[in-house]
Amino acid sequence: MIIGVPKEIKNNENRVALTPAGTQELVKRGHSVQVQKSAGNGSGFLDEDYQKAGATLIDNAAEIFHNAEMIMKVKEPIEQEYKLIKKDQLVFTYFHFASYEPLTKAMIESGATCLAYETVERNDGSLPLLIPMSEVAGRMSIQEGAKYLEKPLKGRGILLGGVPGVKPAKVLVLGGGVVGTNAAKIAAGMGADVTILDLNLTRLRYLDDVMPKNVHTMVSNEYTIRELIKDSDLIIGGVLVPGAKAPKLITRDMLKSMRPGTVLVDVAVDQGGCIETCRPTTHEDPTFIIDDVVHYCVANMPGAVPYTSTLALTNATLPYAIRLAGQGWKKACQDNLELRLGLNVIQGEVVYKAVADAFSLPYTDVKKFL
Repeated sequence: MIIGVPKEIKNNENRVALTPAGTQELVKRGHSVQVQKSAGNGSGFLDEDYQKAGATLIDNAAEIFHNAEMIMKVKEPIEQEYKLIKKDQLVFTYFHFASYEPLTKAMIESGATCLAYETVERNDGSLPLLIPMSEVAGRMSIQEGAKYLEKPLKGRGILLGGVPGVKPAKVLVLGGGVVGTNAAKIAAGMGADVTILDLNLTRLRYLDDVMPKNVHTMVSNEYTIRELIKDSDLIIGGVLVPGAKAPKLITRDMLKSMRPGTVLVDVAVDQGGCIETCRPTTHEDPTFIIDDVVHYCVANMPGAVPYTSTLALTNATLPYAIRLAGQGWKKACQDNLELRLGLNVIQGEVVYKAVADAFSLPYTDVKKFL
């Protein structure tokens, strides 16, 4: 199979979909890997690294898309890439369709097969291709939140861990999944007073067992959220419904009960966000302020630490890419339920129900194509 790896062009997106090591694994199995020149530079992987691994370097993205049977990307295609995607081409990347209707409609019109990293799902409900980036984003949410709590950046002017004789900051984490767990771990390590909210009592029991004493667990509901936000300094939104829009747990009216300089970091912004007032921002212009509350809503947070992120992502995606390249997407998805659940759009039809429901589009059972 011919596998194409174009350079990412989203604002400050420095990740690349495949490392030289991953390239070598595909090449030694007889596949052709075409990498756009300088695609790996932002992650610290040079063109000569890919050449040594057996890749063919291509000058421009248009040629990559024209040649490839499978496109591997990091972020969803953006507008200037829509027209490059071909009928029957397999595109393997993060899509987050339910948060953006124009992308969904463009991929329907393309006739391509869209296999989304974020909906590949194991029997236990875990999302193996979302986990590594959620780990990165969860940890980064505290790093960024701590920075924006500084007064020159319009935050409350509070040090996350406090100092002897001064109480630490209060961190509220919405969601006890991968993002929330990693956020709580870092916040606790910095000495903050952390509370995690989740609906799942079994999960809360687990977190209560493994987290340090400065992490508290509570069952999530609107009343509790409204009470806790009054004296929280940093609030992390880490709630995910696979393939669907995130629920709005913090509404516009709740901002008025927060203290000026409170910082909100909505890690769920890729899926529409779990904070009503959040809208996607970029690394170039990451924050905005509403009612004196700082909103940090960067839609590709792991792109700021591309070396770590690219390695973590390839570690997770490569086994699936090898299967897709070796068997073709149909056979691979027939044989592997995890991959089958990653199929979102096939030849102009939506085959993932949450995406169809998000925009009231016709839904087709994936079995029609398998």
